[in-house]
Amino acid sequence: MGELSRRNVLKAGGALGALGALGVAAPARAHVPWTWSAKGSVVGTGAGVDPRWVWDAEADPLVASLLDRGDVPRVNELLRTWTKNGQPLPAGLPADLRDFMERARQLPSWADRRKLATAVEFNKKRGPYLGVLYGLASGMMSTVIPKEALAVYYSQGGADMKDRISKTAKLGYDIGSRNAYQPDGEMIVTCVKTRLVHAAVRHLLPQSPHWSEVAEEEIPISQRDMMVTWHSLPTTVMQKLTAWKVPIPAAESEAFLHSWQLGAYMLGVKEEYIPASWAEANTQAEQVLDPVLAPTTEGVKLADILLNLGSSVDGGILSKPILGAFTRFLLGDQIATWLKIPREPIWDPLLKVAWGPFIAVREGLLPFPLAPEAYWLFDEFLRKAALLFLSEARPISIEIPDTNRPS
Repeated sequence: MGELSRRNVLKAGGALGALGALGVAAPARAHVPWTWSAKGSVVGTGAGVDPRWVWDAEADPLVASLLDRGDVPRVNELLRTWTKNGQPLPAGLPADLRDFMERARQLPSWADRRKLATAVEFNKKRGPYLGVLYGLASGMMSTVIPKEALAVYYSQGGADMKDRISKTAKLGYDIGSRNAYQPDGEMIVTCVKTRLVHAAVRHLLPQSPHWSEVAEEEIPISQRDMMVTWHSLPTTVMQKLTAWKVPIPAAESEAFLHSWQLGAYMLGVKEEYIPASWAEANTQAEQVLDPVLAPTTEGVKLADILLNLGSSVDGGILSKPILGAFTRFLLGDQIATWLKIPREPIWDPLLKVAWGPFIAVREGLLPFPLAPEAYWLFDEFLRKAALLFLSEARPISIEIPDTNRPS
């Protein structure tokens, strides 16, 4: 694209032309002014600054310094041994990094152990649904969040998407585990390491000519971007469970939200941007998530990789056509069209007609109707999808990148 980068075109007001240059037709993405009130946050107050212009004031300069000093390979080697929340940090870390990590691993004062215990019950009961929703609602939605798709594609992780997806799936597994935030759990470790990764990407991606040609922003992964991704996870999951009429006790619903509120905090999101309730989460999502969904060439490629992942577990029930049909069912025709997912003559109508009754039967709200084949298929799909998207796979080491995606 030479001098006609998308960023330059957008600055000149030609958003449609720039998007057309990407080879994917998409609506212009106007920036919606930030109007969500911090009164609806977990702390009930805040400065009201648009999170689009807020990043991570602690982690960003620290990790930039680690990269500039050439410390990242040694730090990664040391941090491979740090796997449990209560485990002491390894000896030999740079002093400034150690000091930061000791602060970053502390839960906030509003953490509620009782709610976290209730969240365990929710995750045990709803695990099969969560596998499908994290993988195909949240995961596929991420490919039509343009800033996220571009950041993933052009960063170091974009060169090995299976590994990148495994590391993302670890977050979903860890937050749903029995001991997520306990000393013998791994969620705090995963969050702190991911926070360091995000800081590295903020330093490295602006140096990529490929990312710079297509990105709207100067620095990736703002606090607003992080909340967009957050809403593609718990907010979207709860919206789908509600639409499916899955009966969820209020205490369990609140506990699930609490586990993700803590997740946002541990990832470095400022408290004033973390919604205090599902109503506040839905309101914020309407402002920051819904308007930004759009296709990109990079997102289409990432979606295709995701849809091909299932065949390694089960080439039948998790085949690309079936995963595509579930994606269309969960996210709608518009997103399926953006991602070039073909229609499936058998699975598309089957899901529309039989999924609702299947959920009702599974939840004990309707009698089992003489075991029709579709219900067995759906149950098998839930089981295999949970194995694919939420299983505890080989040991995964989340490491700080020191390069962008190779050209």
